[in-house]
Amino acid sequence: MVRNTEKRKQRLSFDALGLQPDLLKTIESVGYVKPTPVQAGVIPLALEGHDLIGQARTGTGKTAAFVLPILQMLERNHADDIVPQALVLVPTRELAVQVQTEFEKLRGDMPFRCAAIYGGHSLRTQMNQLKAGLDVVVGTPGRVLDHLKRGTFRTSSVRWLVLDEADRMLDIGFRPDIIRIVKRCPVERQTLLLSATLPTPILDIAKRYMRRPKLINFSTKSLAAETIEQFYFSIAEEQKYSLLLKLLEREQPQQTIVFCRTKWGTQKLFRQLEKDFNADAVATIHGDMLQKQRDRTMKRFRDGETKILVATDVVGRGIDVSDISHIINFDIPQLSDDYVHRVGRTGRMGRQGIAYTFVTPVERNLLDAIEKRIGKPLIRDEIAGIESIEWLSSSGRSRYRRAL
Repeated sequence: MVRNTEKRKQRLSFDALGLQPDLLKTIESVGYVKPTPVQAGVIPLALEGHDLIGQARTGTGKTAAFVLPILQMLERNHADDIVPQALVLVPTRELAVQVQTEFEKLRGDMPFRCAAIYGGHSLRTQMNQLKAGLDVVVGTPGRVLDHLKRGTFRTSSVRWLVLDEADRMLDIGFRPDIIRIVKRCPVERQTLLLSATLPTPILDIAKRYMRRPKLINFSTKSLAAETIEQFYFSIAEEQKYSLLLKLLEREQPQQTIVFCRTKWGTQKLFRQLEKDFNADAVATIHGDMLQKQRDRTMKRFRDGETKILVATDVVGRGIDVSDISHIINFDIPQLSDDYVHRVGRTGRMGRQGIAYTFVTPVERNLLDAIEKRIGKPLIRDEIAGIESIEWLSSSGRSRYRRAL
């Protein structure tokens, strides 16, 4: 069903990938110099018409890897210019906006219509966009399925179907919706599936709904990116806020996301930081916020106006801001996979990044699980004036000495 292909190891130029001159001109104008390994591997095979499974973590340039071939292959004089030619399914609202932005950025002077379709925004506005005609729809499965049921979105002309961050869509329960949508798409289509991991349910979907897909694996042996330095602090719960202030003072991050476990904790920490920093430099995002508030917050963060973003895992995936220098896990995540996705917000596109995790003694088993998951130990760090807590790992080794 799925066969491995050899990874492209050379950093080719974009003009060696089979892209047309107008796209190459746009690529140069937006500042893309060399294709990432994901782009060098996916683009030529996509242009050849293959169904593809690309295994790669976020921050590796995978969005442009499917956007560029679709832009090149779109029919300019489409017979049914009302029905979209391409459908991109994504797990979150934030990612839908980011993918739409990438399409708009890379289209250049090309006549092109794209919209992001997701919950929390006006259903009527989306209906009007679909009625006016679109080339590409980027949407979350729930809202796309809603439009299909209402008859406001037709898939009869969909030639390209993209399942982006497929594992995340399955994690949050979209599998039934995805299958319903896939079944509504024409059999004669090209399907591109992008995923950080390939659990059995995803391979089952590939086996049932893709045609002899080629598998291209761009994952590193370790789930921890080589460009991310990863540290932890052993700290008492009541000392965490003091530690955070001292850490921010020491590091002076260009931009940072501070992750909390709950919406209540996120809001509380945000209010505390507002008092100790310039209020305009601090923002928060969580699931209880209105979509307009979330969009406004993310825009300010992408534009660099916000330096510290306090967030729940609503942005654990689904945020692509290249200037994030630091990730701080104020609350260590309960699941090691969530840790991987959180720290993946930094060190993007080959840049250097730093991740810090606050660990209380009762959470030491969570740290052990994370280290097992990423295949290496986190480095212990300390800050003067903040007492470190001594405890042993489950393996019995001391966590008191700073790891070298």
